[in-house]
This record gives sequence, C-alpha cells and structure tokens, in this order.
Amino acid sequence: MDEVALRRCESYFPGAQGRRLFRRSWAPPAPRAALVLVHGYGEHSGRYERFGAWFGARGFAVHAFDQQGHGRSEGPRFHVRRFEDLLDDLAQLLGWVRREHPDTPQFLVGHSMGGLVAAAYARERRPHLCGFVTSGAALRIGEKIPGLRLRVVRGLRLFLPRLSIDTGLDPENLCSDSEVVRAYREDPLVGSRMTASLAVEFIDASRRTAAAAAEIGLPALVLHGGEDSICSAAASADFAQAIPRAQLKIYAGMRHEIFNEPEHEAVFRDVLEWAKACARA
Repeated sequence: MDEVALRRCESYFPGAQGRRLFRRSWAPPAPRAALVLVHGYGEHSGRYERFGAWFGARGFAVHAFDQQGHGRSEGPRFHVRRFEDLLDDLAQLLGWVRREHPDTPQFLVGHSMGGLVAAAYARERRPHLCGFVTSGAALRIGEKIPGLRLRVVRGLRLFLPRLSIDTGLDPENLCSDSEVVRAYREDPLVGSRMTASLAVEFIDASRRTAAAAAEIGLPALVLHGGEDSICSAAASADFAQAIPRAQLKIYAGMRHEIFNEPEHEAVFRDVLEWAKACARA
C-alpha cells in the first residue's frame, strides 16, 4: 500500500481522570487490523512516526498516545498516583479505537514501561484483543537498587510523592544508531526524571505482573534486544516462558529500542507476520 494514502491525525481525548491526553494515528483507507501503541517512560508517541508509517503502509492502523504526564498530555511531569491510572487511560483509548474500527482485530504494542503497561493490562483487565506485543519490556525493575535506597524511595513516596528523582538513564544505551540518540537528547518532550510515586508504582507493577504471567490468556509476542542494558532480556524470556500462548524473540546485537535499531525492519516484519497469524486464528 502506498504510504501517501495514509491519513495522519492528531487530537486529544479524555483520560480516565479527566486529563486531556494527546493521541495520534496513522490509518490506511480500509485497515485490516489496528495496533494500539504504548510508549515507554520519559518519551512520547511522536518518536514512533517510522513505526506508524511502516505498518500503516501495510494495511494496519496504528494509534498511539502520550501517557499522562508525558509528551503533550496533561498531568504532573513523569508522575502517576497509582499504576492502575495508566491502565485506565489505556482502556479509554482502546474504547475510542474500537468505535473507530468496529469488527477489526486489535492488538496492543508496548515498549519498555509501555510493555509493562500492555502486559499488566492483558493480565488485569482480560481485554477482548487478538494479542499483545512487548518490546524491551520493563519486567524486572528495581532488582539492582540497594535495599536501603529502595526503602528511602518508598518513604519519600509516602511524604513527598511528587518529588522528582533522577533515573540516571544514559541515552547511549537506547540504540546503536547515533542519530536516534542525538534526536532523543535534543527532544524537549523527553525527560530523565520521575517522581517517587511513579518509581514505586513502576517497581511494584513490574514485580506483580512478572509473577502472574501464567494468568495471561492472550497470545503474546515478547521481543527484546540481546544487548539491552536498560531492561532485562532474561526477564522477558522468563515472562514469555510463563505465558501459555507466547512467542519469544531475542535480537542479538540490538539495544533497548529495537524499533529504532538499524535493523528495525526485521523486527517490524516479525510483528507483522505474527499479527497476521493471530488475526486469522
């Protein structure tokens, strides 16, 4: 399908807590399926233009949004009161997409923290979807944090929940493409801090979701870069092994953002073929 035929839209929709959340989409004239994309911590949906255009040109509508406190959406920066608020916002978007594409197979695609959101949504909400995809999912967060520091963060969350904490994330570890790293560093919508509340909710949700992977009934495609130093590939492997209907693929030599690596088309094609197979099943 000619990429020129794509209809690109940007708008706002009401989140579950009443915040205006920014969304964007890439839609062909008659989509065969819809992908709902959930971005990672500290970034935003605008970094997925290549993903949206690629899948849109192949007949898949792609819908993405900026999670609360991220990108162009409302909310305190990089903060969440409780992790379930992110799942509630995702449910709102899925409802909009379902109304826009009735009777069309739908899939979730989540990267990093978005992968955790997608996995947690699949486990806790048991949605009527064809399946979900995780990319570099954050499923083992906090295991390298010393116990004393973690207790301090939990204490801060009780008394200063919106206190901003530097995550120490090194953009060089995101991707082997230096241009992607440069654009990330220069992007005014990207951040490297999170509140104490988000940190604790993030850690607890990753543990809760990973421990209950066997409860997930949806088909899953679990993807991870073999050279990812930000989120654990081993955690993704364990997660996939526990899910009754999961496929795992570890990409040798790729870092955290496999959708942005020079070999990203190979990853896209794996997602495309898996989604086609699930839609036919």
